[in-house]
Amino acid sequence: MQVKMKFKRGDKVVVISGSEKGARGEIVKSFPSLNKLLIKGINLKHKYLKPSQANPDGGVIPVERPLNASKVAHIDPKTDQPTRVGYKFLENGTKVRYSKRSGEVIDNVKVGE
Repeated sequence: MQVKMKFKRGDKVVVISGSEKGARGEIVKSFPSLNKLLIKGINLKHKYLKPSQANPDGGVIPVERPLNASKVAHIDPKTDQPTRVGYKFLENGTKVRYSKRSGEVIDNVKVGE
């Protein structure tokens, strides 16, 4: 089942629960069918690499893992606080996302998305 997500790539978000609570980042990729988000620098896990010809020493590298969308909130562009997001239509008929905290328009959205 496809879930309608109010998060888009490039949005600034803050983690509101879990071990990463309070951390801020930018969305790199969203997975609407899984209701998950990949956020730059957040939810890093270790990946263990076996030695190979390309990397003879092997090693441990940090990898960003997807985080559930219910654990993050948008950052209001005006007040820099967590906020919820709503949709509204402007006078010219374009549909936009806006911050419910300050009323500031976040960006334009194509009608039908």
